[in-house]
Amino acid sequence: MSSDLAARIGVVLDREVHPAISAFAERLTEEAQAQAVLFYGSNLRTGSLEGVIDYYVLTPGAPETGLWPRVSYREWENGEETLRAKIATMTLAKFAEACRGETVDTTIWARFVQPCALVFFRDLAARDAVLDALGHAARTAVRLAVAVGPDEGDEADYWGALFRSTYKAELRVEKPGRENSILEANAEHFTGLLPAAMESEGISFAQLDGRIAPQLPVSQKQAILRWWNKRRRWGKALNIARLLRATRTFEGAGRYAAWKVERHTGVKVKLTPWREKHPILAAPQVLWQVWRARRSN
Repeated sequence: MSSDLAARIGVVLDREVHPAISAFAERLTEEAQAQAVLFYGSNLRTGSLEGVIDYYVLTPGAPETGLWPRVSYREWENGEETLRAKIATMTLAKFAEACRGETVDTTIWARFVQPCALVFFRDLAARDAVLDALGHAARTAVRLAVAVGPDEGDEADYWGALFRSTYKAELRVEKPGRENSILEANAEHFTGLLPAAMESEGISFAQLDGRIAPQLPVSQKQAILRWWNKRRRWGKALNIARLLRATRTFEGAGRYAAWKVERHTGVKVKLTPWREKHPILAAPQVLWQVWRARRSN
């Protein structure tokens, strides 16, 4: 990784966050004996404690096989307010593999080319490992960006092409222009990131007046597109498999669903032990309760 790219990622990782975010992360590390915890998403950008805080908890050990990460939901009473968090847990080793583009997964490197904060690391070796993984995420992302982007354009043209491609590969519906809002909200992070990542990846380019023209040989571009097409074909199937798995393994799913229903409808859902244990089976009854409550208002 080039010194420029390493410096850029280091600045983002070390950004200050609300003390409650760090305190919540410390609680999670005790449960998982984590090597590191990353905080990302809209709350990172806004600094808000409302809604759901997103964490990636990276644990020691060999890379997982099968489906990953494990997803759970936690609530923590912090004084007079309730903090809510969605936690993805996986080994640091698997996280690094995914950032390098060595798995069929597209979500990790596409997500973590965007800003995140390192809110816990066990030691300097763990911090260096996370820094290296995120550098690889940027390099993996830039390979695809220049392969699917224009022959010449500004940085936003390439990042926009990247995110449009990855959105299509995933089981998600994004409004047109969603990629622009990500780039605008994180303009400081993305400005200069493309040439830094290309330099680190060994991709030559010409740059003049803010316009960039990658010098990517045809054979290399074709190899990248073959690599991408395999992952694009697997994308939606992998998302569906993870969703099906989550119906059985999402710890705290019932509590999370109850909070989401109340937040979006204003109807408070009573969370019984049975509903918490069987959120999918409880869904029709909950929907009926919400329908009746909203109709009576």
